[in-house]
Amino acid sequence: MKHTLFEWGIGATAAVLLGSGLVFAASATGSDGSSGTNGLPDPRELLSSLTSFDHLENNLRLEKTLSIRRNETLSGLLDRIGAPREEANGAVYAASQLMDLRKVRTGETVTAWLETDPADGQVRLTGLSLRPEAERQVLVSRTTSGDWVSHELLAKLTPGLNYVAGQIEQSIYETALSQGATDQQVVDYADVFGYDIDFQREMRTGDTFSMLYETYVDERGEPVKTGALLYASMDGDALKKQFYRFTPADDGQVDYFDETGQSAKKFLMKTPINGARLSSSFGNRRHPILGYTKLHKGTDFAAPPGTPIYAAGNGRIERAGPFGTYGNYIRIRHANGYQTAYAHMKGFARGMRPGAVVKQGQVIGYVGTTGRSTGPHLHYEVYVNNKPVNAMSLKLPTGRKLEGEQLEAFLAERDRINALRDGTRNQLLTVSADPATAPSERDVLRVNSTGAPDSRPPSVSSASETR
Repeated sequence: MKHTLFEWGIGATAAVLLGSGLVFAASATGSDGSSGTNGLPDPRELLSSLTSFDHLENNLRLEKTLSIRRNETLSGLLDRIGAPREEANGAVYAASQLMDLRKVRTGETVTAWLETDPADGQVRLTGLSLRPEAERQVLVSRTTSGDWVSHELLAKLTPGLNYVAGQIEQSIYETALSQGATDQQVVDYADVFGYDIDFQREMRTGDTFSMLYETYVDERGEPVKTGALLYASMDGDALKKQFYRFTPADDGQVDYFDETGQSAKKFLMKTPINGARLSSSFGNRRHPILGYTKLHKGTDFAAPPGTPIYAAGNGRIERAGPFGTYGNYIRIRHANGYQTAYAHMKGFARGMRPGAVVKQGQVIGYVGTTGRSTGPHLHYEVYVNNKPVNAMSLKLPTGRKLEGEQLEAFLAERDRINALRDGTRNQLLTVSADPATAPSERDVLRVNSTGAPDSRPPSVSSASETR
């Protein structure tokens, strides 16, 4: 069941309320699979059913918050804290009615409330709290009759905007995080520009970037989650570009386009792996194992074992499996006479077999050191009409160019995003009345849509700044 009672305002009180079996809901899901109000008393009846509040006082108990371990289930976590098996089973079943427990992630926190029964000294599980999404909390509690019920609290979220801009010092990742961007926002930014630039080798200290993205806060003004990246720009020696988020009506696919309506996507990704170090380039070199000079037909990217490897473009797998000195190997045929190959992989992603169709950016395998290899790395090759070419210098066909009605719709959206960006940015640039102290656009800055520069995590925002 869904409601917004207390808007996360449960805190320490929750141990009392959950432990006593109080259910703040008009309907819920029970451990017997029933739903709705049938069989569940009104909250006022639950209050009157308590013999006294001394019961709560005397049995007040333990609250434990733990993190799910790798390969651990919710049942395993409850067993770890000593919850009786029968009660744990009832709580797990009730929770499963409102969330998919197969998707509980490593590191996700679970709060459990336990009490000691004064009659026999046995520990009893009285309630659970899980948060499957940032804005949704699932509560499980035991009623006075011993049944388990689950209900959820939904935060009332207010959308707004955050603007982050910076001058790169060490890396765009470190600079963006220091200004309040999240890991996911930096990844989204890198995905947009990943077709044009190699972040490890082509970005320089002093290059500037900016991004405008959606964000959401709860009623207390606390940031709960971030939304879509609306705008991204880069200004450096290697690249000067800006992109806007847009969904063409004819295909419904979210994409990013430059100011003229040209898609950010290219026919092939420049590097099919994130965060790797280029350890060996295309061309003649002395082979590190065999000792003689030969053509190195690809590019090597050193990375930790298990790092995901992506399909550089849409295509069909021609070969997938062990392939001599290449070790675990995948070759993909793309349109226009292009092929890409990926070698020395630790293993393959599920479904990777000859004939399988893959999409650009799809994980196809993981970095390893199989075959003739001196250490974990990806050996990446590109062929054009069956001839090896240097992937790092290859001029690739561009993606979609908007035309007609789709271009008109995009230009309107571009102008709308520009207005949002400028309005949010200018709030910070005009904070200081003294032009000598006002920050410039090349300074590292961040502003939330309330207009106040600060060093706290991003927050929003007045409804006037929302889409």
